[in-house]
Amino acid sequence: MGIDYRVLRSLTARELIAALARDGFFFVRQRGSHQRYRHADGRRVTVAPHAGGDTFSLKTLQQIVENQARWTEEDLRRLKLIK
Repeated sequence: MGIDYRVLRSLTARELIAALARDGFFFVRQRGSHQRYRHADGRRVTVAPHAGGDTFSLKTLQQIVENQARWTEEDLRRLKLIK
């Protein structure tokens, strides 16, 4: 069973960046509006927060969660992004 992204639909850039920090990601650099975060195990995540309160499209959110941060549903629960 996959992750239900309808639950994450209202995730803001600020909330996502806070979750990345809780999971051990750290800020590396910024180029324009794109912020790059890295984890000690080599994972990299790029976030483009145009405004801190903006939410992500489901496709973008799926790309960040599954392909970049490589979070599972269990990780999302641990980070308190879903219940």
